[in-house]
Amino acid sequence: MDTDGRTDAATTMTAVRAHTRGGPEQLVVEEAPRPAAADGELLVAVEAAAITLPELTWPETWEVGGVDRTPIIPSHEFAGVVSAVGPGVEGYAVGDPVFGLVPFDRDGAAAEFVAVPVGSLAHRSPTVSSTVAAAAVLPALTAWEALVDRAQLGPGHRLLVRGGTGAVGSFLTRFGHELRAEVTVTVSSEDAGRRAVQLGADHVVVVPRGSAPAGLDGFDLAVDAVGDELPEWVYAAVRPAGGLVVLQVPPDAELVERYGIRSTFFVVEANQERLQELDALLATGRVDVPVSATFPLTAGREAFEAAAAPGRAPGKTVYVVR
Repeated sequence: MDTDGRTDAATTMTAVRAHTRGGPEQLVVEEAPRPAAADGELLVAVEAAAITLPELTWPETWEVGGVDRTPIIPSHEFAGVVSAVGPGVEGYAVGDPVFGLVPFDRDGAAAEFVAVPVGSLAHRSPTVSSTVAAAAVLPALTAWEALVDRAQLGPGHRLLVRGGTGAVGSFLTRFGHELRAEVTVTVSSEDAGRRAVQLGADHVVVVPRGSAPAGLDGFDLAVDAVGDELPEWVYAAVRPAGGLVVLQVPPDAELVERYGIRSTFFVVEANQERLQELDALLATGRVDVPVSATFPLTAGREAFEAAAAPGRAPGKTVYVVR
């Protein structure tokens, strides 16, 4: 018997799915085939699944190797408990709390169950709530890879974070502070500026949307956590031979060359070691994980629309599944 009381004969589950490529308007809540744990996988009874808005625009969401894979299930950041252990998996048992990141070319976790490669998840401490864990996965892994694995940020480096209080930006600001860099954050409001200071920002610059700040230059590294079209002033703020990390779309090659900087664009992948480090950090309570709103799984389309609404609170929108 599985963790939710169903027998092994259960073959369906409730899920959020899209049968046609598009945006949130394509999402429906319906019965779907329940996955099984194949070799090297765990079947997880989902408790919470976080929304990443751009995923509905990514090619890997809709196809694998050029082959259409609709209907798809979105929301790849999850937390839950192990429901079944696949062949060849050690170190996990039914009932273990876990969290992780489903590979983006597989069905996600906006469902009652999700099958996950064992390397894409980690144990979750009992004191870390499923909502917080799901909301933290992608932002934290992205921030850590950007600052440490890609840019080798260290003590005394000058870091500029554009949008330092959102889902990813909050972790960039916090991790930059803990790495003992000098952290400057741009935000769009005074309220966001106060939050940036609480996260560890050394300097805060309020930049109303559509405007360009003056006096920002000489940074060793700039990271864009906003995700819209990157304005030229961000490129100009980086010192010659300094680094720029862009997380949503590749940077403008012409501007990179004009300002003589190094640029990096990447799509984050799950890392079990990093996930375990994140769990330890979350268990201390030292990191404030912003959650914008929570929705039941039955509000499939509405949750994505709310996550895209202007003026929403900073942080992740999360499905609370069970």
